[in-house]
Amino acid sequence: MSVERVVLAFAGSVVLLSLLLAHYVSADWLWVTAFVGVNLLQSSITGFCPLAKILRAMGLQAGCAFQ
Repeated sequence: MSVERVVLAFAGSVVLLSLLLAHYVSADWLWVTAFVGVNLLQSSITGFCPLAKILRAMGLQAGCAFQ
């Protein structure tokens, strides 16, 4: 599995989890969704993703997006 796939799967999972928590617990959980969205946006602009850097340090193969 490449770094990109793990990053996208993690981001999608966090968004879905925060939406469920916002629905069943508190609307404040939507801030987590907003944080993930902002991080994805800045990553697309700058090419820097903290999770991708951690995953590469752990030995996962990077694709073209996070080199």
